[in-house]
Amino acid sequence: MKIAIHAEKGSFSDRWISYCERENVSYKIVNCYQSDIVSQLKDCDGLMWHWTLNDYKSVLFAKQLFMSLEIRGIKLFPDVLTSWQYDDKLGQKYLFESINAPSIKTYVFYTKEEALKWVQTATFPKVLKLRGGSSSVNVNLVKSKDKAALLVSQAFGKGFHTINRVNRLKDRIWAFNRDKSFSSFYKVIKGIARIFLPNEIEHFSNNEKGYIYFQDFIESNSYDTRLFVIGKKCFGFRRFCRKGDFRASGSGLWDPNPEYINIESVQIAFSVAKTIDSPSIAFDFILDGKEPKIIEISYCFPQSAPDCCMGYWDDQLNWHKEKINAEEFMIQDFLAKCSSTSLSVGYN
Repeated sequence: MKIAIHAEKGSFSDRWISYCERENVSYKIVNCYQSDIVSQLKDCDGLMWHWTLNDYKSVLFAKQLFMSLEIRGIKLFPDVLTSWQYDDKLGQKYLFESINAPSIKTYVFYTKEEALKWVQTATFPKVLKLRGGSSSVNVNLVKSKDKAALLVSQAFGKGFHTINRVNRLKDRIWAFNRDKSFSSFYKVIKGIARIFLPNEIEHFSNNEKGYIYFQDFIESNSYDTRLFVIGKKCFGFRRFCRKGDFRASGSGLWDPNPEYINIESVQIAFSVAKTIDSPSIAFDFILDGKEPKIIEISYCFPQSAPDCCMGYWDDQLNWHKEKINAEEFMIQDFLAKCSSTSLSVGYN
């Protein structure tokens, strides 16, 4: 058995490759951006590629490539069922509703007339989101009908920039005031430069328009809970909101103590992961009263995020205290999946 890994510094692939070398797993490095990627995989049973929304190129074709490879019979990480709704809040809305997952009520409109009609009867505040974005990018609290109506007009007019450079700079300044580190200072300098010089992602991105997405605002939440389910393991931490901000994602204020994590959230995370047959999935939960509700999901996450976790729950909700290496959990499960099936040669 041999697997292919798309290597990219700073991604999951760093630890995947280290694991293969340490455990003598047969692997080869491939480049998914090359036109002959399908030919590169002819002697491989599976492909692992940590593709993200931070590279406009992967957003263009990763899902299409993976669908094509899955038809051929090549095992994939992430597989198609796991990745199709990645960075797609519209897709996640319909997914949660179709499987009856406990999630925050969401409202989506595809015409200006229907959206404005809804605004007149809705109660506010509501949370406005764009289809894509991470770390609370493109997430705003809308406090009045008048503001909502203006945003509806913008959504069906010029649209919204996918990256708000000013808000991103404010977040980096806040992080520097929190950490007082050279790394956070360097990010502030880069943020200032980005005000005047858009990066590659912005250069090739289009404005988001033609729809508008609102989500109910659940008050009295000073934190959310980020849970990761990989195979039969679940681990996570609480993330606290910044002062004067309703958003917890991107704050960097974490508490990994499992005693304070709502165990019902863990049960829901396992159940949803099993229902959609996902080998790797990260959940964001908040409490609606005492009931955990899913905000959104993602197959991937910042590489070092789970390192602070103090252990994991198994699918019987037993707690295991041990060091977490999410990427090793991923590749162990993936190798087991590859070894249990044989590669189809496709159409000849």
